[in-house]
Amino acid sequence: MSTIELTTGVVIIGGGVAGLSLGNILLRNGIGCIVLEKCSREYVEQRQRAGSLDDDAVRMLRDWGLDEVVEGQGHLGSSDSEGMPLKIDGETHHWRLTGDEDQGVFCPQQVLVRNLIKVFLRDGGDLRFGVEDIDLGDVDGQRPLVRFRDVAGPTTVGCDVVAGCDGDRGISRAAMPAGVLTSHSLEHGYAWLSVLADVPADPPAVMAIHSRGFAAQITRGANVSRFYLQCPLTDTLEDWPDERIWSELESRFGAPLTATGRIIDMQLVPIRSVVHSPMSHGRLYLLGDAAHLVSPMSAKGMSMALHDADVFAHAVIHQFKNDDARLLDAYSDTCLRHVWNTQTSAVAITEVMHNAGDASYEGEFRKQLARTALRHMIDPVGAAKGNPF
Repeated sequence: MSTIELTTGVVIIGGGVAGLSLGNILLRNGIGCIVLEKCSREYVEQRQRAGSLDDDAVRMLRDWGLDEVVEGQGHLGSSDSEGMPLKIDGETHHWRLTGDEDQGVFCPQQVLVRNLIKVFLRDGGDLRFGVEDIDLGDVDGQRPLVRFRDVAGPTTVGCDVVAGCDGDRGISRAAMPAGVLTSHSLEHGYAWLSVLADVPADPPAVMAIHSRGFAAQITRGANVSRFYLQCPLTDTLEDWPDERIWSELESRFGAPLTATGRIIDMQLVPIRSVVHSPMSHGRLYLLGDAAHLVSPMSAKGMSMALHDADVFAHAVIHQFKNDDARLLDAYSDTCLRHVWNTQTSAVAITEVMHNAGDASYEGEFRKQLARTALRHMIDPVGAAKGNPF
């Protein structure tokens, strides 16, 4: 079988939030691109991941004319909302988001991805599913070559730049030569048991702080929730039969659950924060989880991916329209400033929400510090008066 040869401006590796948002932006601005995704469309559109976008991410989609992809999604906060329920030792408090943050939305990843796919294909985008044997060549040269195989057969695409949007375990970061990247990581010392179940979430998010550890229920769709339970890194899935999961959630929430249901999926997720630097090499650029992982406690993963796509899209459009590579050259530094700012706040909220409950990880001193921080988050006036939980 002969090899198909194509040319385009940008080859995007990965059909997740970063890759699809980038593809839509480039398509709307007349920049040729091809999106390559190794999984099937059905799998990608059903893949359950993070479920919220902050205000900056919503604004970015709106500025690029893509606000339709989050239409109808519930807001994280509003002027008449008490705030997110936060149960502390079984007592219900409310954590009200402040400033621009309350303009963000709950948006399950599969919903956002499904909408981005629909818009990209509707507008004539080239999106290939089920792609195999992707190989990145000549990323140090003037014209990278991307080779792959799909239902059409073996294909080689010449392009100006490659956008690696294929996640933490993808081929893009692995294609960088040895010695180029420096990886910085923080292991938080505990894991989350992540449970996807056929249970509606009303309200869309509830969190709990308890001496047995952190817990949460977050909406993942009309009748589906993701539950989280803090647990030791040494736990296994066999340690968590269904009965124990529901019992432990009730203990940490301090009340019977309004509903239980079929458990669809279970995972143990070590909580860690990672940054890979630089986020580019030659004509290969990393976006989203390919470049950084943020603690899920922060709910910032999708928003960070959209920020990378926004910065990269501006840089590519500027290069193509003005023959000026300055923004592309500055891409890594520009994104890393935002990444480290986000990691700073993500690590802080992760430590507060976990240290305030189970003191066996960091000790009683850290627990009391975290409890004090919680008071200021929930009730600044009361905290100033010394009101305890």
